[in-house]
Amino acid sequence: MRGSDADQIDNSSLTPEKMRSGRALTVAVYLLSGGIVALIAFLIFSPPRVPPAFLPIARLPAFHASINAAVASLLCVGFVAIRTRRVGFHRACMLTCFGLSSLFLVSYVTYHAYAPKAEFGGEGWVRPVYFSLLISHILLAAGILPLALMTLIRALRGDFVRHRSLARWTLPIWLYVAVTGVVVYRMMSPYYGL
Repeated sequence: MRGSDADQIDNSSLTPEKMRSGRALTVAVYLLSGGIVALIAFLIFSPPRVPPAFLPIARLPAFHASINAAVASLLCVGFVAIRTRRVGFHRACMLTCFGLSSLFLVSYVTYHAYAPKAEFGGEGWVRPVYFSLLISHILLAAGILPLALMTLIRALRGDFVRHRSLARWTLPIWLYVAVTGVVVYRMMSPYYGL
């Protein structure tokens, strides 16, 4: 969807109070994102806890890969939807992606709170490939959280010009994180030992 009048936010209505609230929201997004990344790092490097009996820890990595595959598919469908001007369908796809990614995040934190540490056992050329994918996946996954939140917030506030300019970065990074999440899972799956 290219710059129609409906996409424009009226910058004349941006009062100093609204600008301050926008800045405060941005700060809140970055603080929340940093807190979540710190929590995940803490859980990864702390000893695992005993999981509750009802929690299927061994199934969570496959569940995470399934969510990532669904998110990757929906990101592509949502992109096609907005390029063909189906705004409502695009919105539904993106909100579903955000909901699935939120579910993933809760499940991922839960997994790392209880799962024993697993080490990649591949040898030869596959080892540097795996770690290259894993490191890029982790770094970009940490960055996609604030990007996705800010892109969503801009859309929900009706600031479609800024939404679109940020979405141009968010989409490829989010798609890369989702796809490499599935690839890393497939490469690591023989070594989980759960």
